[in-house]
Amino acid sequence: LVRPSRQGAGVHRGIVWPMSGSTRTYDALIFDFDGTLVDSDEELVRAFVVLGVDRSEITFGHAIAVEVERLGLSLDGYADAYREDVVQPFPGVAEVVQELGRWALCSNKHPRSGIAELARLGWDPEVAVFSDHFDWAHKRLEPVLEMMGLRADQVAMVGDSGGDAKCAAEVGCDMVWAGWNPRVAAAAPEGLVLQRPEELLDLVRR
Repeated sequence: LVRPSRQGAGVHRGIVWPMSGSTRTYDALIFDFDGTLVDSDEELVRAFVVLGVDRSEITFGHAIAVEVERLGLSLDGYADAYREDVVQPFPGVAEVVQELGRWALCSNKHPRSGIAELARLGWDPEVAVFSDHFDWAHKRLEPVLEMMGLRADQVAMVGDSGGDAKCAAEVGCDMVWAGWNPRVAAAAPEGLVLQRPEELLDLVRR
């Protein structure tokens, strides 16, 4: 994790500092999808609840195949229950995506849902990989870096869960937390936590 100084932006032990010109920049940003770019927490939960799962049993950041197996469901059944036409970007994200330059998507989401939502939103990342790319196991950043022709020190992972932080740590790239998600803000993780999507543009090397 990035541990910011008072000149950086982020949350460290619950304290938030504003962005500044000294913030590090990257050649590309790699994003998680759910809970990071799109406000999908409620729809992800709703699909499980429709299938009979108690809300208290549902957690975030896992490969979808792993989670449905843990909860005793079928992968296709969950994909059928998930509504692909309702989830919207977090406020400010749609505008920022148009200005990012090089960016990629690395998600544990079911590919049917992810591809449909990307098409509906009109987003065209350089690389977009979903759970099927990893044989339904937890996502990894190595294939994304290889497809983009970049090293770990040239990118940052932008996400909302411990699973995203794990991906970043495995390859040695920086982790940036999507603090515009209230769940992330409430957790106050250590590291670089952005408060608004617009702050992403300060991280992009131009």
